[in-house]
Amino acid sequence: MIAESTAVLIRLLCGAQTRWVGAEPLFRRRVYFCNHTSNLDTVVLWAALPPALRRLTRPVAAADYWKRNAFRRYLADKVFHALLIERHKVTTQNNPVNAMLAALDEGASLILFPEGTRHPGPEPRPFKSGLFHLARKRPDTEFFPVYLDNLNRVLPKGELLPVPLLANVAIGAPLRLEPDEDKAAFLERARLAVWALHQP
Repeated sequence: MIAESTAVLIRLLCGAQTRWVGAEPLFRRRVYFCNHTSNLDTVVLWAALPPALRRLTRPVAAADYWKRNAFRRYLADKVFHALLIERHKVTTQNNPVNAMLAALDEGASLILFPEGTRHPGPEPRPFKSGLFHLARKRPDTEFFPVYLDNLNRVLPKGELLPVPLLANVAIGAPLRLEPDEDKAAFLERARLAVWALHQP
């Protein structure tokens, strides 16, 4: 109940419009990978999913940000059911890819941001390798590109309250790792699939 109420509130605050482009909101295990321009990105995409998919989907988020205070910890754990990962001092024991693989194996879908950190420009920066390792180790999983537009203006960096502007969420057709496709080629193809959803 809290999660659904939170999703409704987020959609009202951000006015997010969702487009499924070559994709359908089906109930199955998926990885949604997105550009990253705002702290709102995670919650807006999560809220944009239909309720059945939302309950299945775990945002992958930075532990250092979401554990910063009790309120954020509550949201991450009780509302978004986020998969919190370490961005610093990564070891074989706390490798984010292993945590994501375990979540997928438990039946969860994931939301992740392969750029690794926020970037204010419209075109995504080069993707980090985690997306490739997930696609290689779980080839039966569908990987959906997502372009989030206008969220860096709804909640500019350093601001606490959102500005009432319309945000857009575009979800594209799924990708899979092609046979003999190397890491660099797959990551660039995935990045361009996200960028192709941008509407100037």
